[in-house]
Amino acid sequence: MTGFYYVGTKRANITKLVKLYKRGYASCNLNQAMIELARKDQFLPEVICCEGRLGIAAIQQWADFLSHQDRLSRIPFIIDEDRMAARENSQFIRNRAVDDILNLEALDEDSLLSKIRFLQKFKASATQLEKQDKGAIVDFSGSITAFMKRSLDIVISLTAILFLSPVFLIIALAIWIDSPGSIFYVSKRAGMGYRIFDFYKFRTMFSGAEQHRKDFAHLNQYHDSEVARFFKAKNDPRITRVGRLLRNSSLDELPQLFNVLLGDMSLVGNRPLPLYEAESLTTNQLAKRFLAPAGITGLWQIRKSRGTSMSEHERIGLDIDYADKSSFLYDMWIIANTPQALLHKENT
Repeated sequence: MTGFYYVGTKRANITKLVKLYKRGYASCNLNQAMIELARKDQFLPEVICCEGRLGIAAIQQWADFLSHQDRLSRIPFIIDEDRMAARENSQFIRNRAVDDILNLEALDEDSLLSKIRFLQKFKASATQLEKQDKGAIVDFSGSITAFMKRSLDIVISLTAILFLSPVFLIIALAIWIDSPGSIFYVSKRAGMGYRIFDFYKFRTMFSGAEQHRKDFAHLNQYHDSEVARFFKAKNDPRITRVGRLLRNSSLDELPQLFNVLLGDMSLVGNRPLPLYEAESLTTNQLAKRFLAPAGITGLWQIRKSRGTSMSEHERIGLDIDYADKSSFLYDMWIIANTPQALLHKENT
């Protein structure tokens, strides 16, 4: 391990990084840090951390500096969210200025090291893929494809939300009558670049069902998995009556239009994974699926037909395939084939 570079004064964070790496540098001044890291004879750290309290403008300038330094741009850049306002946290995520925002003090050492290693593999994979295939659109940021994709996402999601608002109200009322609890199911999901966001669906299970997942582990279709800890149960007993109707018609997915409008997801992409699943996909090959954005529809939906089961290897293979081949025309093909796939949707 080559060490770390930390910008800030929080002793607890520096102490934790010292325990992990034994070697590192810390600076309380961003300008001084820029000067030191710009020196070619300066050691290359494995991770660069910065305290969020330094402010949006200063950290944005710091992120721009790192992105334009070839020797530094591949190093994971993490912000410590302690004492950050929610508005600042959201702005950093929207601007994609950093690789992740974490509470360094709250994370145990193993979790922090695992996260850093994942980000290293992710950034290395992205760089390698860009060199290997100039025709494949892997970097969705700053390209014509990205602009077209994002424009389509905004237009369609906003139009759909306005047009379907009466349907939203009817579904919300049905959920409220059928089962006590919140109307929406909100969970943390990992999307492109392992970026974590709040994922929205209409609630289809009884309240607190996620906490009872272990009670139904024997029903998991992926109980023999060696790849990840996916959970899927046919005729899941946690699903409510209205919830089953919503799932069979895919209406439970409608609130994801807000995720698309906010920029957390795209209309087309890979399924955003629950954190307990995403944490298992950290090897060089499997992490490749996080090079593509999270999406409402994707290859899973159009490759699967009624009555067939899909292994985890097949699911992850489709994710990697999309990350490799992704383009605006490919997205159009997937969108065009999604309605037909929904007609053959398996009862889950």
